[in-house]
Amino acid sequence: MVIDDLSPDGTGAIADEVAAELGQIQVVHRQGKPGLGAAYRHGFALAFEQGFDVIVSMDSDFSHDPAVIPTMLQLLHDGADVVIGSRYVAGGGTQDWPLRRRLLSRWGNRYTGLLLGAKVRDCTAGFRGYRAEVLRGIEPGSTSAEGYAFLTELTRRLARSNATIVETPILFKDREKGTSKMSGRIIVESMLLVTRWGITDRARALRRRFSDR
Repeated sequence: MVIDDLSPDGTGAIADEVAAELGQIQVVHRQGKPGLGAAYRHGFALAFEQGFDVIVSMDSDFSHDPAVIPTMLQLLHDGADVVIGSRYVAGGGTQDWPLRRRLLSRWGNRYTGLLLGAKVRDCTAGFRGYRAEVLRGIEPGSTSAEGYAFLTELTRRLARSNATIVETPILFKDREKGTSKMSGRIIVESMLLVTRWGITDRARALRRRFSDR
């Protein structure tokens, strides 16, 4: 399934051609640019409707290597609820990123994991495999975050649901063409959301602790 938000580079038309040639490919053309989170929510909802047992999400610009998918499926078969293709576990990494971007991404993910209490090193990774029933259980359609914060919101919900999350190493390759959607504004917005979620979760835990006394 390819989710296309009116890509200006003709991605949607190419996806249609490939779907017609190969079959078993569904291309979803969405109007406008409502955001990354909205595209994920739409795709997940369609996958639920169509009854898939496993859902794998990934970028379509080959930053994520499809050769990792069999490893993800095996880990799910062996008992994981969620498998994250991680840049920040042993064997993982990034390619063609400047030092500043690598440090910012690594620090941001470490901060996010600590603040949200999620034992995940790559909270913003988009290359993931899910058991559909586990993903449905955290109700992704009710999330509110857009941009890359959507992936963090999913990680938070999965951690709070006690899902078994496994990270497998990937080498993330920067795109050869086009430009990344990442910007300073998006980073700041994501960190503010993470900070708010962390404070909210700690306040809720304190209230429960005092109410149990």
